[in-house]
Amino acid sequence: MVNIRPATLDDATAIVAIYNRYVAETAISFEEVPVDGPTMQGRIQGVLDAGLPWLVAEYGGNVLGYAYATPWRTRSAYRYAAESTVYLSPDAQGRGIGSALYTALIGQLRERKLHTVIGGIAQPNAASVALHEKLGFKRVAMFEQVGWKFDRWVDVGYWQLVLESR
Repeated sequence: MVNIRPATLDDATAIVAIYNRYVAETAISFEEVPVDGPTMQGRIQGVLDAGLPWLVAEYGGNVLGYAYATPWRTRSAYRYAAESTVYLSPDAQGRGIGSALYTALIGQLRERKLHTVIGGIAQPNAASVALHEKLGFKRVAMFEQVGWKFDRWVDVGYWQLVLESR
């Protein structure tokens, strides 16, 4: 059974192993240089310091994926909005782990009384679009040619889920 739990700084090495594949092989991440463990530890700590969740899915002691939220923007009026992210190892895809991680993340965002969560998706990415829409996200924006990676322009769409009414 897959266990979803809060990430710790000790998870950084496993998270880097998952993430750097996306950096090196896909336009899903707009980073172009692999990330090291200490950098990822700083990112995890930054999310936790912001009072937001970073979760990992593990099975048999192996991290299969992770999901986290960051503040949507820094100005105070945005304080009830977060941006969400989820990444899975290749062997975890198509097994419901992304849905489980994202559902847990959304639950924690609701507990923190956030109003909305926004997911940015580099295009094309049918699997990520399907995951977001399965969980109730609605497409709200499509920015054309905003990223340049692998000698091509990449569009980014945004999907939004309103968590509660204020």
